Amino acid sequence: MPTDSLEWDTRDRRVAYSCPGFDVVNESVRLPDGTETDFDYLSEPASVCILPLTPDGDVVCIDEWRQAVSRVSHGLPVGGTEPEDDDLEAAARRELAEETGHEADELDPLVTVEPANGIADAVLHLFVARGCRPTAEQRLDHNESIRVRTRSLEALTDAVADGEVRDGRTVLALSYYRLFGPDRDSGEA
Repeated sequence: MPTDSLEWDTRDRRVAYSCPGFDVVNESVRLPDGTETDFDYLSEPASVCILPLTPDGDVVCIDEWRQAVSRVSHGLPVGGTEPEDDDLEAAARRELAEETGHEADELDPLVTVEPANGIADAVLHLFVARGCRPTAEQRLDHNESIRVRTRSLEALTDAVADGEVRDGRTVLALSYYRLFGPDRDSGEA
């Protein structure tokens, strides 16, 4: 029985298409008014996004080719969780090291969101990493083309405001950090 009058009753579920990184799921559902229909959505593992700050307060950013939009995207390191990840912090540390070659002294959760819950079951966990220093070479996946660069927090904020940075995860992480982050009361954010 539904627990909310808006709840849909899922009658059947199947994976319509599967590829590395995500599945397309098809569900047969009954709507609250009794109508029966199909609903398709993207299903993927949880992911992490890291706002990496150097000891000087600059941001370790990445430039990455994004085939879906046919251009280089400017943003922050992001990656999916793996079944062997002990916890989300371990996943965030791994993605930071793999994509940028940096390690952090501290890693704190910032916020967790469902960035596209009308079409996907994706959950994005955002972290702030402090004291980031280059410690190794990048360990990129076979389908990643990434260049690392450092920007001041102000320059990254300006790039978001000017529309140069369009990656939604980066916009969200930076905006949330600037508005609600742990350093906002000290004047640092």
